[in-house]
Amino acid sequence: MGTIIYAVKPPNFPHTEYVRQYGLPFWRKNTIRRPEDDRDPYPWIIWYLWKARNDKLFMGIDRDPLELAPNTEVVQALNLNNMCMVDGSWTSTDLFSGIGWVWKDNTGNIQLMGTRNLRRWETALHSELEALKWALESMLQHSNCQHFGTYCKDLIAMIKEPQAWPNFSMELEAIQIILMCYSDFKITYVPRTQNEIADSLARNARSFHRSLCFIGCSIPVWLPRPPHV
Repeated sequence: MGTIIYAVKPPNFPHTEYVRQYGLPFWRKNTIRRPEDDRDPYPWIIWYLWKARNDKLFMGIDRDPLELAPNTEVVQALNLNNMCMVDGSWTSTDLFSGIGWVWKDNTGNIQLMGTRNLRRWETALHSELEALKWALESMLQHSNCQHFGTYCKDLIAMIKEPQAWPNFSMELEAIQIILMCYSDFKITYVPRTQNEIADSLARNARSFHRSLCFIGCSIPVWLPRPPHV
């Protein structure tokens, strides 16, 4: 039996246990006495299943079921000011891996962004590590930003406990050396919906037809424009 995740829990969703939602769209929906309270969560269930399946199949990313059910109160309280958000994009078939980052200042305005592609790494996590490494190097040169954001929980775990990830020891050692230049480094989980610009920069770089490395305060006309820019 699979685990079903929906975007925002409707007020009267019959059960809180995720695995018990599986049968709901198929045989329990018609037994709800007040359909107006139901709020039709079923399209969200199918949509998030499909997204998680595509992430696994095309990018090699395993999703934590709870990660796919964002808590709206937490998202609203998250402060993205003076933060550099990073992302890596990888598939098993593309020639390149893509990485991207975007830095917002204390007022929440975008000040700088970077997009780059590299020869395809071994795994999606290698791309996430390379994205963070490049962002760390770039922030040392261009800002005083100490706070970084990602929606890859494995990346956060790797930075906090590098000894638990021996297969990535070389990449993590390089990052630890860079972190010696930071006095107050922090890395925070940011939901995908709050990290769309870095995500778009990484995806566009991955699919670009030749080598790419760009840093600037705006997107050049020859690159696809990320959302909300």
